[in-house]
Amino acid sequence: MNRKQEKVAVIGAGSWGTALAIVLADNGHEVRLWGHNADQIDEINQTHSNKKYLPDIELPVAIKGYSSLAEALTGLEIIVLAVPTKAIREVIRKMVACNPEPFTIVHVSKGIEPDSLLRISEIIEQEMPESLLMDVVVLSGPSHAEEVSLRHPTTVAVTSKNMVAAEAIQDLFINHNFRVYTNPDIVGVEIGGALKNIIALAAGISDGLGFGDNAKAALMTRGLAEIARLGTKMGANPLTFSGLAGIGDLIVTCTSVHSRNWRAGNMLGKGQSLEEVLDNMGMVVEGVRTTKAAYQLSKKYDVSMPITNILYDVLFNGVNPKAGVESLMGRMKTNEMEDLVNILGERTTDTIN
Repeated sequence: MNRKQEKVAVIGAGSWGTALAIVLADNGHEVRLWGHNADQIDEINQTHSNKKYLPDIELPVAIKGYSSLAEALTGLEIIVLAVPTKAIREVIRKMVACNPEPFTIVHVSKGIEPDSLLRISEIIEQEMPESLLMDVVVLSGPSHAEEVSLRHPTTVAVTSKNMVAAEAIQDLFINHNFRVYTNPDIVGVEIGGALKNIIALAAGISDGLGFGDNAKAALMTRGLAEIARLGTKMGANPLTFSGLAGIGDLIVTCTSVHSRNWRAGNMLGKGQSLEEVLDNMGMVVEGVRTTKAAYQLSKKYDVSMPITNILYDVLFNGVNPKAGVESLMGRMKTNEMEDLVNILGERTTDTIN
């Protein structure tokens, strides 16, 4: 396909940022990959590898590593923000201090900030001066970095308040390995991407306890109902949760050994403490912070989220994982279809009003 060749900075040289840099380089773009570790940047430039995060992957020569944020941002209009949720504010402030030209931010992280309860796009809008920020586009969906870097078939969704900007980013990324769909529901895409990490933690715990496929299927199905209940109450379209940013991302994150959240939950289910798990992982587990945020959101919006509540107690209140599962199974009986009726009813009411 004919596409405009762009200069793009990817901010964050972890596994996901590097994998997306590969996609962009494959599409003929000039890619600047920024990281704060000088040795890692030297490795990217000298050996075209990033072995800590993507072992055995040769990086395209079109990817240039940068340790200077100011240099990475010079003379471009598109920035891919691929840092953990907890680092978003700090990195944005550093970007603003570089006094760059106005640009579009494509954020590819999946989380919600505890206490403020802001989605990542809202954090970006809060921190970025209007004079610098052209648009915020969200890229999300079922996409392990390890598989994207191998050019395995992957599908994702992009969304924005400005769908013209979303379509431009669709054109930037799409190729025969990496298919990109647009979705106008920015709330639903961000909520689905963030909250599936909670359910993946729970699925990992279930597997760690040896409960098998029945239990995991139940957690995924009822977990999706929780995500849809909260997301719809926050203004999302319930249909989003049956798409890539909903059930698609939920499936891949709950069932794959590539998933950090599943692996962390699996360790918890096998008896490790949260501190031990996070030390052993050596990478950010977004679902831990997001569990706290989702718990707070469930209280704010008065939404029933039993899986989230139990996981919150396991992570932060010392509840034994097995006891938590038993508590879930012992809840009062209810009608499965009530969730669907309530979700669609709220959406219909909102539309009418």
